[in-house]
Amino acid sequence: MSTFDNPFDPDRNLRAGCACGQHRSAAEHEQAAASALRCDPVESEEKRYEGVVASAVMRAMFPQDVARRAFLKSVGASTALAALAQFFPLKTATEVFAQAGAPEKKDLKVGFIPITCATPIIMAAPMGFYAKHGLNVEVVKTAGWAVIRDKTINKEYDAAHMLAPMPIAISLGLGANAIPFAVPAIENINGQGIVLATKHKDKRDPKDWKGLKFAIPFDYSMHNYLLRYYLAEHGLDPDTDVQLRSVPPPEMVANLRADNIDGFLAPDNICQRAIYDGVGFMHLLSKEIWDGHPCCSFAASREFITTAPNSFAALTRAIVDATAYASKAENRKQIAEAIAPANYINAPVTVLEQVLTGTYADGLGGVKTDAKRVDFDPFPWQSFAVWMLTQMKRWGQIKGDVDYKAVAEQVYLATDTKKLMTEMGLSPPASSYKSFAVMGKTFDPAKPEDYVASFKIRKQS
Repeated sequence: MSTFDNPFDPDRNLRAGCACGQHRSAAEHEQAAASALRCDPVESEEKRYEGVVASAVMRAMFPQDVARRAFLKSVGASTALAALAQFFPLKTATEVFAQAGAPEKKDLKVGFIPITCATPIIMAAPMGFYAKHGLNVEVVKTAGWAVIRDKTINKEYDAAHMLAPMPIAISLGLGANAIPFAVPAIENINGQGIVLATKHKDKRDPKDWKGLKFAIPFDYSMHNYLLRYYLAEHGLDPDTDVQLRSVPPPEMVANLRADNIDGFLAPDNICQRAIYDGVGFMHLLSKEIWDGHPCCSFAASREFITTAPNSFAALTRAIVDATAYASKAENRKQIAEAIAPANYINAPVTVLEQVLTGTYADGLGGVKTDAKRVDFDPFPWQSFAVWMLTQMKRWGQIKGDVDYKAVAEQVYLATDTKKLMTEMGLSPPASSYKSFAVMGKTFDPAKPEDYVASFKIRKQS
């Protein structure tokens, strides 16, 4: 039973089962079509705190579920609550618990790039998720990733939407001075694509791409690593056989139209805008390279986390809450309308709906449907971070020995996020590491150096 489930339900199990109450066990829940993030968020912070306190008291008084259920069935939930209140000050404890977590700083600035990868961060403002968690957050539209990095480092932003590898790079001092950053939540999984200019409709085989110019959003991006991986698997050296250019996502379609580039690997709203404008077509979705890959993250400096831990926790709760809402297919059209305005993504609602609902025009005259084209799962798997480090090593961004596990666990806060998700009534994974496959090749996070050495095409050190 989750911390936020009703502890006075005699038919619920305090120590096992599923957070949403729809399955007999966590394992059954994970096997179900809906993920744990489909659990409905609680209605208010007051109810959240009441649930924490009441559940804790019930756990302490009835460590065995059999005894608790027998007690509740004999006296009823309301009588049980009244009886507990006589011996334990539930109201006072609830007030103390709530006050203990009050944000040190309620007025915050969070920077974002106008792409659908930032959906939870963006929608949390107009849809009230920040306010629900006691914060007044200004989400600030930003021109490019280097600007996001610099403004966050310079404390103009309290936290930011960042590409998933960026906090690793910043913490290691790649491209800037080393400053410890951390990731409590992944913003999105999948949700990218490779788009080619319309004139290249006859070049569907990547082996025909020698000499082409491709845009990526940033050197330290999943887009860079996924495109390099895809090219190399088709026998092309991304450093010699094609040209890769860093272009801010909002400028990619204009560059494609102007013939400055031949294609790009970019967020899906950029891909769909190129199709909508008639200047490109979808070659493939990024999930066809690695289904379930991370893309963007919510990140903050260790200094902010240390100096304002309650504010940081409230921010993370709000974003995880928004992510839970965004994970539900039935909410996607409403979200598209919320994030479409000029101060957010500045895109036609039709474009965003095609991305978020997964029913989209492919630019080749067809309409495709893939409900998991983009999805939202906040858990910061540390194996994701290890994979990113292997690609940084593969392509020469980092040299020498790498303590993959130490860096992954320093930057990706899986343990903290597990605790927070449990407190919110969600069911985090039992482990922080998992194996997965990229283009059919299995990645074992316990053997990163073997993985790097297994690639024929890589930067020679």
